[in-house]
Order: sequence, then structure tokens, then C-alpha cells
Amino acid sequence: MTTTLITGANKGLGKETARRLVELGHTVYLGSRDEGRGRAAAEELGARFVQLDVTDDASVAAALAQIEAGGGLDVLVNNAGIASYEFTETGVGEKTDGPSALAVFDTNVVGIIRVTQAALPLLRESANPVVVNVGSALGSFWAVHEDSRPASHFPTLVYGPSKAAVSMLTVQYAKAVPEVKFNAIEPGITATELGGGEPGDHPGRPASESAKIVVKLATIGPDGPTGTFQEDDGELGW
Repeated sequence: MTTTLITGANKGLGKETARRLVELGHTVYLGSRDEGRGRAAAEELGARFVQLDVTDDASVAAALAQIEAGGGLDVLVNNAGIASYEFTETGVGEKTDGPSALAVFDTNVVGIIRVTQAALPLLRESANPVVVNVGSALGSFWAVHEDSRPASHFPTLVYGPSKAAVSMLTVQYAKAVPEVKFNAIEPGITATELGGGEPGDHPGRPASESAKIVVKLATIGPDGPTGTFQEDDGELGW
């Protein structure tokens, strides 16, 4: 039995990833800051709820202690992420003030470090330890310079750089911890609240479609890749 922890999994991409992995037979710990929403989502999917705020060291430690008591961990999906928006006269814009930028980096980057470091002792005991970091083409230096890519036409001063840091974390963890497979994924433009609007008003595809690439990398075998950045059609340029 494979045991998987997914952060930020009470809705959107995280929830759909949890749904698919439960269907594949994984024991899934559904991590959520909000206890009410998290428990409801876990009950709906047949997953196990774990209260987890990736910006809080004590919360992370308690969550991993709960998972350890449950028998261990094989797969970690670092999905939790935020963007910071504000409404202006011309529409919705990204907040670029210091506190907003710090909050985004604390969740999207430092949060991955907090959870991964806490999870490593358990992952090292697994026969097939895997970490999947949810990145973005907005953090790809190649994609933002490639006119054919949507990322090249969407300037972002905070969210994109935070995802570029996720890419580098993936590469460095793959080098520093070779016994664990680390990969980053680009889920595609997905209709979630993270995109700055309600899913019904969002031009992106359903989270159920985007979850497929997360699941693909979360279910690789012992001979699977590490230190890669992948999307639907294969590897993506860093």
C-alpha cells in the first residue's frame, strides 16, 4: 500500500489529485489548513484528513507525527500555493507590496522546504520515495522567453518568481537527496481560485484534467525520473 500526503488538498488541483490517487489505491492524507473543509473533502474522497498549514512549523511537525503514527509515508505532493491579487480600476492585478510578496514566498517556497524537511525521515524509510512539487511555466525561464507559450504573455512579479524558486528547489533536492525522486510539474492553465477568479469564470481547463500530470509523477516506479520538470507532453524547459 502506498501512502501519500498532499498539501493544500481540500479543493482544486490538490483535491482532484487526491481523488485520483485514492481511486488508484493509495492511502491519501489530505492536508488542509481549514479543518472543516479538509475533513469534508477527506470524507467525500475516502481519504484521511490531516490539519496542515505549510507556513507553520508546529502544524507541519504535528501533521508528520500523525502520518508517522499511521505507518509512514511514500509520496509527498507539495501542492499548497497562493497568489496575491487586488482589484483595480482596470481589473484584477497582482499585489507587489512587501507583505504580500513575503506571504506568497512563505507558502510557495518556504512551505515546500518546511514540509519536505519534516517528511524526509519518513520518505527515506520507503522502498520507493517520491516527491512531486507543483510548479508553473510562469517560473520557467525558457517558457517566459518563448512566444508560443502563454507564460511569455503574462508578466508576474511575485507568483512567477516564487515558482522559479520551486524549480530550483526541485533540482537541488534531487542532487542533495538522491535516494528520493524529486520532480516538478506544470499543471497547465487550470480553472481554480488560485487563478484569480471563480472556476466558472476561468478560461482554464478543469482541475480533474490538470491532476493527471501530478498523478503520473506521483506514481512513478523505482526506475522513474528525478530532477525533471514535466507537463502533459513531456519535459518542460527550466
